[in-house]
Amino acid sequence: MKLGIMTSFNEERLRFASAAGFNSGELAFQPGSDISPSTFLDGEAERIRSFCDDLGLTISAVGSYQNNLDPDEATREKNLDHLTNLITAAKALEVPVVATFAGRDPEKNIEDNIPEFKKGYKTIARHAEDQGVKIAFENCPMMHRHPFRGINIAISPEAWDMMFDAVPSTALGLEYDPSHLFWLEIDYIAAIRRFADRIYHVHAKDTEVMAGKLAQQGIYGGGWWRYRIPGWGSVDWKQVFAALIDIGFDGGVAIEHEDPVFHGERFEEGFARGYTTLAPYFFDLPAK
Repeated sequence: MKLGIMTSFNEERLRFASAAGFNSGELAFQPGSDISPSTFLDGEAERIRSFCDDLGLTISAVGSYQNNLDPDEATREKNLDHLTNLITAAKALEVPVVATFAGRDPEKNIEDNIPEFKKGYKTIARHAEDQGVKIAFENCPMMHRHPFRGINIAISPEAWDMMFDAVPSTALGLEYDPSHLFWLEIDYIAAIRRFADRIYHVHAKDTEVMAGKLAQQGIYGGGWWRYRIPGWGSVDWKQVFAALIDIGFDGGVAIEHEDPVFHGERFEEGFARGYTTLAPYFFDLPAK
């Protein structure tokens, strides 16, 4: 396994990651970003790969997180085109995984989104197979409150079963993130073992439950949980890595930093504290 950070292609941030002891990174290339997938075939891929190589960083995945099943047809086609191009770019970068959201029409339940998922991802999966690249769906609900509406169906084992039944290609898998499963009351350790052959990348993010707010508001209230750097919430990282090692996972683990405490001038401190928590689970990284 490799331990890294999730970031855009930011040279300063990647130099920090290397100096802090990380040996990999997931690079995000959103639609409309300065570096687009089309530029990778014009020498940009070699520049990015060489820059990371010089820092001793493996690019474990490239990511793009948008609604790939947007109910607006033009937006959906644009997003799926971006994902298709990113898969091609991943091959040029010699990166094995493209991470993304499955997408969702927020006005429909998960089951009713499956026909559109099948329609869109049958073609995407074939392209990924041709390029020798895996697609990893992140399991964040991307929910808006009151009413609950999200833009990602890949949020639970039940949904994963429906998705992989609809498009059985092994090019499709998961970017496992325990932080979302934790507050959704899903057994995040059992999920690792059950979907062992579908976990292609991992996001390391923790969750802290604000018990007082939860007791006052219940689950439909707001602000009763927040994302934290690994080690600063309630996820049992020893059990997570025990399960990952048990199933033989040997891919990338990237800290996804959404911690509201370690922000601003303390942002890189958050990554460093996450490294301190997780490095002992990687036999080839020095503990700090």
